[in-house]
Amino acid sequence: MPPFWVLTLLSAAGLAAPSPKSIHSDITLLIDNDLQGPNSPSANSGVIVLAARSYRGAITTCEAFGEHLWSPDLGASDIQASLNYLKYKEAENPRAQYWIAPSGNRSRSVDTSGVVSWSPPSVDLPALCTQSAPFSSGSFKNTSEQWRVTVESNNEVLTGFRDRYSFRFLGIRYAPQPERFTYSVPHIGQGGKVSALEYGSQCVQAGGVGSEDCLFLNVWTTFLPGSDPGKKDLRPVMVWIHGGAFTGGTGNDPTADGGNLASRGDVVVVDINYRLTTLGFLALKDGKTNGNYGLADQINALDWVRRNIKDFGGDPDRVTIFGQSAGAASVRALMASPKSIGKFAGAIPVSSLGGINYGTTYSKYYTIDEEMEVAGNAILKATNCTDASSQVNCLRAVSGDVLASLSTVARYPVVDGTYLISDSLELKGPPLPVRIMMGITRDDGAPIIGYPTTKNETAYLEAAGFPIPPPDLYPVPDMDNKTLALFNMSSRLATDGVFRCIDQATVYTGLRSGRFSPNVFFYEFNRTYQTSGWPGLDVCEPPKSAEHPHGDPSKEYFKCHSGELYYIFGNLARQGLPMRDENDLLFEQFVLDSFASFARTYDPNPAMGLLQARGYEHTIRELHTAGLWLPATKDIMTKRTLQWPSFQGPFTEVEQCEALNLGLNYYE
Repeated sequence: MPPFWVLTLLSAAGLAAPSPKSIHSDITLLIDNDLQGPNSPSANSGVIVLAARSYRGAITTCEAFGEHLWSPDLGASDIQASLNYLKYKEAENPRAQYWIAPSGNRSRSVDTSGVVSWSPPSVDLPALCTQSAPFSSGSFKNTSEQWRVTVESNNEVLTGFRDRYSFRFLGIRYAPQPERFTYSVPHIGQGGKVSALEYGSQCVQAGGVGSEDCLFLNVWTTFLPGSDPGKKDLRPVMVWIHGGAFTGGTGNDPTADGGNLASRGDVVVVDINYRLTTLGFLALKDGKTNGNYGLADQINALDWVRRNIKDFGGDPDRVTIFGQSAGAASVRALMASPKSIGKFAGAIPVSSLGGINYGTTYSKYYTIDEEMEVAGNAILKATNCTDASSQVNCLRAVSGDVLASLSTVARYPVVDGTYLISDSLELKGPPLPVRIMMGITRDDGAPIIGYPTTKNETAYLEAAGFPIPPPDLYPVPDMDNKTLALFNMSSRLATDGVFRCIDQATVYTGLRSGRFSPNVFFYEFNRTYQTSGWPGLDVCEPPKSAEHPHGDPSKEYFKCHSGELYYIFGNLARQGLPMRDENDLLFEQFVLDSFASFARTYDPNPAMGLLQARGYEHTIRELHTAGLWLPATKDIMTKRTLQWPSFQGPFTEVEQCEALNLGLNYYE
């Protein structure tokens, strides 16, 4: 490594943020992350782990980060959980020693059991530096010079920063702005220095929001490798695809901030933007404007991950794509696309839509002729672009904000013959090279159908576009509040018709045909924490009382669409949200641990040795109490109901799904 005085001068002068290359070391952030943020009793337990070097080199390299060698005399939180994890990760060297701060003028080290001893300063040992970077939140981040770090990737030098939990690289370009209604191409850096301190623009959507130059992604990681990381050191990768009906949303949404998932789950998290609404999905009957631009953007982003994620500590051969709502529909479409297969190994569609009514087009794709009838012709008429010889050029001259704000927009994946070659995910044929976990919230469809303003069941359902269901299978409960009684029935109908039935049928046929192999982990959330803003239904919140001013989740309430997101990403405290009872935090930890485990091993049951090493006692207790999460197989359809405690049981509403013509054999 360079002489220590060179690094010291560089750090003191502020000439360069440290990088794995400049310090000749892997860089790992470790902390006992219980998801409570700055209010955690382990808030000060963070350390930076560096590769082996001399004692003097360890001191100097810590100083390059503006830190010092960690000391048990600092009064910081206990780091034994991190030492235990290092021991677990380095099983072949269970008594490894690490440089820590001296006592007097004598150099010291600590082993993974926490035993401090004297070590000669000439010995090369890995080092433990302090980690004093501030916490960030949904509304605050500190990107000042002292917290910055650089990574060379994609022929660029990217400058990100660290907070208490992770390294954060925001607004990384994966594609240059494409000409409108053309497919994006990969961005290749030109050898310069690029800031990754701020989010890139979100994509154009209704309301004058976003830019057409929006193809950016964000990376959260706790591990930045040196020049040649070993395969065992690389972390699994989770690529998040946001929802929003293919008309809105962004990978910058603080709900899906990846810092906690990366830190507690020890994974690399990537959030992506992709083109939306008419700009992302319009297809015309001209033989060249074939749609699916947003889907192609997602594949382009996956290509970026395959090429570059190793620079951020991620394993390109262990990529799991996951997304919710339209993001789940994207995951399903990527599983169906010949252009994307082989670019990811795991898939988690969260609340995937299909079936009847609003959900149909998310899993059954229009032909271009059908899309023209539903949206394309209306868009051409509204923009006065009906001349067949110049339609696409005419549309390119229309403001993107105008196109996104028309009363009719194109938000539909279509069968274009390249990105999608069939009208749905093929559930028969050779096994897909993808492992799958998927599921719903118990009342996913409640916001889709909307709360009734009438007691007239027929008028309400017809206005919402839903069939009148068999009353014996969908009874309206006998309640004083007649509109609430009607909503109890209709939310069940909408959840079955748009979410549960089609997802259960997908699993059933995919497993029985061998297309999904060897299993699928299916779930249903029966505890949710509703996101702010949408859907804005009081019934999606648990009842409040003096004892539970924020709601009592042990009481009955509607478990609505999007209510699982805070748990999956572990962001309740980060968003400044209160814990409604003593189980919210424990459930949040368990859910995050389960999703990260699937990304690691394609099994949501975390390895017990890992849980013990990290001290994740609540997840250990849940697995002991509720038993292992069992997968559905071709012989048994079973799901995990996620609540506290969780439990295993058969697929539900099977008879109701049959009545809606969405039975388990729907795809047979």
